[in-house]
Parts: sequence; structure tokens; C-alpha cells
Amino acid sequence: MDEGQKQKSDGSPEREFARLGLAGVRPPAPIGNFRYGVRAGDLFYVSGTYGTAKNEDGEDFLPISGKLGRDLSVADGYRSARLVAVNLLAMARAELGTLDRVTQVVRLAGYVNCVPGFAEAPAVVNGASDLLVEVFGPDRGGHARISLYQNDLPREAPVACELTLYLGD
Repeated sequence: MDEGQKQKSDGSPEREFARLGLAGVRPPAPIGNFRYGVRAGDLFYVSGTYGTAKNEDGEDFLPISGKLGRDLSVADGYRSARLVAVNLLAMARAELGTLDRVTQVVRLAGYVNCVPGFAEAPAVVNGASDLLVEVFGPDRGGHARISLYQNDLPREAPVACELTLYLGD
């Protein structure tokens, strides 16, 4: 691990989130009857979400939409997964008050909307994983993961993810 990585892993996730220009990101509006996340003991479960952004009126929209292997490239999916991770962290912040309460990123589950035969879901979900490691550092942000292939997602979302965080000592 080089010195830059060590500094990130020892730093504040809130500072890293801000350094990446994400401090002002607001979480997406829930599209159902649920909370952004729920704590159970030392675990915090962040609800699933998509790679939405806010338009000038503050409404959520999908800046990248479609199906991987038909409409979108792996690079498009990677960018969408990164937006998903931004939203997951904004949702966690809304419930927890700060990302600095997170001791460890535990698990990321990614769902990739793709055509039959598409075999690059792990490369797509790397967009979310890479952002988590950028924000929390390689030790604290390193996580277990599953990348699942889906034949469809609502609203033509290319990627959806859910996240489990550890808040203990």
C-alpha cells in the first residue's frame, strides 16, 4: 500500500466524499414505503437504489438508462454503478448523519440489467466498489460483493445496488 492509500484509509470518509465533490449530493426520493436504511445491532442496511441524479428542479432522473449489452457499454454501466454508490452513501448519510460512523463496508450486492449472454456484470459493479474504496480507503472500504445478472430493472435502470455497513468498534 502506498502512502496516498494509507492516508485515505486513515482519513475521514466525510472528507473524502467532499474531496470528490459529493458533499452536497442529496439522496434520491424513495419510490415506495421504506426508509433509506435501518440499523440492526451494529449493522446498517442501506436500501437498494439506482444511479439517479437531480435535475434543476430537484427531481430524480436516470442520466444513464438502458440495458447492458444492447444499449450500453461496460463503461456506461460502470458510470451508472458509480452513481448508484453515490446515492447509497447519500442515503446512509441521511440516516446516520455522517459517513464517519461507518467502521467497515461489509457487503455490496449489485444487479445489472443486461441481455442474455452478457458476461461483464462484475466489471460494471466495479463502478460502485471503486467509489466505496475511494471514500473509505482500501481497508475500511474493502467489502464482500455479489454481481447478479437481471433481465430487467424498473425505469430502464442499468444497475441497482444495496449495501451493508458495520457501525461497531
